Amino acid sequence: MDDNTSEDLPPHSRLSAGCKLCYEGAKLVLFLTGQCHRDCWYCPLSQERKNKDVIYANEHKISSPEEMIQVAKRMSALGTGITGGEPFYNFDRLIEYTSALKKEFGSTHQIHLYTAMAPNEKTIHSIKNLVDEIRFHPPSDQWSHLEDTAFHQSILIAKKAGLDVGIEVPSLPNLNDLEHYLPNIDFLNINELEWGDYNADEMRNRGYLLRGDVSNAVQGGWENASHIVSLPKVHWCSSDFKDRVQLRMRLRRIAVNTAREFDEITDDGTIIYGVWECDGKNETIPGDSDESLFERFDDRIETGWWILDEISDFISGPAYFIERYPDGGIILEVTPL
Repeated sequence: MDDNTSEDLPPHSRLSAGCKLCYEGAKLVLFLTGQCHRDCWYCPLSQERKNKDVIYANEHKISSPEEMIQVAKRMSALGTGITGGEPFYNFDRLIEYTSALKKEFGSTHQIHLYTAMAPNEKTIHSIKNLVDEIRFHPPSDQWSHLEDTAFHQSILIAKKAGLDVGIEVPSLPNLNDLEHYLPNIDFLNINELEWGDYNADEMRNRGYLLRGDVSNAVQGGWENASHIVSLPKVHWCSSDFKDRVQLRMRLRRIAVNTAREFDEITDDGTIIYGVWECDGKNETIPGDSDESLFERFDDRIETGWWILDEISDFISGPAYFIERYPDGGIILEVTPL
């Protein structure tokens, strides 16, 4: 497998249950907090999340388990991936939110948790009926001797408690240090090292360069992983794969559940519609247009892009097409009519 094909999905036998649901776009992404006890130089979090005590369900900032459940329902989530920051940093919140998920969706709702801590036996037993899969992120300077660290003890406890247990790390140069440890875990996930706003200075200081003009991945990540990724239990998750497959599948799932009759769902899972800025509550719509294909607001009318195109010669005021993530997600492009 070379760099041009590294985004292809490896055999499913290498994927954990959580990864399979991610591939299908069926996992809610729960960002439980941006706070963390570690300060990894490669952390890709944005300024809006890094070291901030904020909660996001997919792209939506939330403040309660009830809001999380609503976001999960809008995408028909079959599972949840919990990340941060460090989810264990706010243990009470972790218990509250995972309990709400299991209560609402049942025990078959698969939950995986990503942690840079090495929780003790009491902590692991507190989550064993709430979390199905745990992914440890030990610091790279411990990879060569994990058996002598607290992570090893935590991994053994988690396996004994019946959790699926893996390690998830970025594609750093010493990845092969983890080869000897593979018999102790169920899987090893390697995430392609990515350039972010927060870690940009650290990337530059270490001489990293972007792999391409349209990718956040850095050069050398695949080369670092090329040996160990060929081994059993190891899964390579490229930046391209996350953008082109995981995100797209999740967006399409959300769009199918939330799109209005006139929203066009694209192959990428975004939606496109038309906006006419006007007195939306009182403006007369030209022709014999079906009112059910329009949504009125105080300052605009939204409709299908093709409908707006048809009536554009008969209206006044700004009009444009919008492409955005579904369910009120971020706007990607505004095209004047």
